[in-house]
Amino acid sequence: MPRTKVAGIGMYVPENIFTNNDLLKYMETTDEWIEERTGIRERRYANRTTETTTTMGVEAAKIAIERAGITAADIDFIIFATLSPDYYFPGCGVLVQRAMKMKEIGALDIRNQCSGFLYGLSVADQFIKTGMYKNILLIGSEKHSFGLDMTTRGRNISVIFGDGAGAVVLQPTEESGRGILSTHLHSDGESAEILAMYNPGTHANHWGKYADFDDAEIAQMFMSNKMVDDAQNFPFMDGPAVFKKAIVKFPEVIKESLEANGYLASDINMLIPHQANLRIAQFVQQKLGLKDEQVFNNIQRYGNTTAASVPIALCEAWQEGKIKEGDLVCLAAFGSGFTWASALLKW
Repeated sequence: MPRTKVAGIGMYVPENIFTNNDLLKYMETTDEWIEERTGIRERRYANRTTETTTTMGVEAAKIAIERAGITAADIDFIIFATLSPDYYFPGCGVLVQRAMKMKEIGALDIRNQCSGFLYGLSVADQFIKTGMYKNILLIGSEKHSFGLDMTTRGRNISVIFGDGAGAVVLQPTEESGRGILSTHLHSDGESAEILAMYNPGTHANHWGKYADFDDAEIAQMFMSNKMVDDAQNFPFMDGPAVFKKAIVKFPEVIKESLEANGYLASDINMLIPHQANLRIAQFVQQKLGLKDEQVFNNIQRYGNTTAASVPIALCEAWQEGKIKEGDLVCLAAFGSGFTWASALLKW
């Protein structure tokens, strides 16, 4: 059975750099406060009218396709991971197919937030190994800036997120010791609401998580003035609770991938963690006993780009020569849901 290899990789980030000091125009915070808690110094914000989640994904895809030595016409399946789609529906996958003038191929949209790219990688791996598809385009892209609460009220979340996209072209390979060795996916919905965007939505308070809301109003309306006034159309996060869960599940799922393939943490040439928070990544590095050169972080420059963060970091690490042929590369992510995942690859 063939394995799945990364045949081409690309990334795109908007030109607009938004520093911590730029945020002072909108909210009460400081550069020191943000960097101490998250490690972030700046992030990129897309142009509000000319760049979308899809268009950024397309730009990353063009690079990945060119580096794979194929054309858009050769792609036979699209997987698009995002939590910030252009439309509530349809998904971004079909918009990529249209924008890149591809054949009438399948397009799958994945809504696993920070873990979305790794979930997409696992799905693509199964399709490749069974011979169903030969050239899969997997994109992770986010335009967070359009939906952030840029006030002091929303600063705990808004200072974290940025925009950007990453993409890979996946193909089968018969080369010994190359490709995806395994993927590992998990979820636990018990605490789904501690990292969520509640509205607009169709829950009508069914889950009973919002005692301060008028059930009758919610049940009748997809979006209401009260929901807007109470900031329920912005993301909500219980930061400390997310942090506590992440520092357990991140190293756990990385160890799972290593053990499944007979490796130790010391064997990793490069760990690419989802860029959630530099403090989380540093904790995981310490927990696994990894050296600085074994872990790649770029959250300092881009913030958390959720589904795009793993492919962007993977692409940068490769471009900088920090990932070479034959290297053991581990990808890992943890996010809303909760969902978490890992993948182990021989580059």
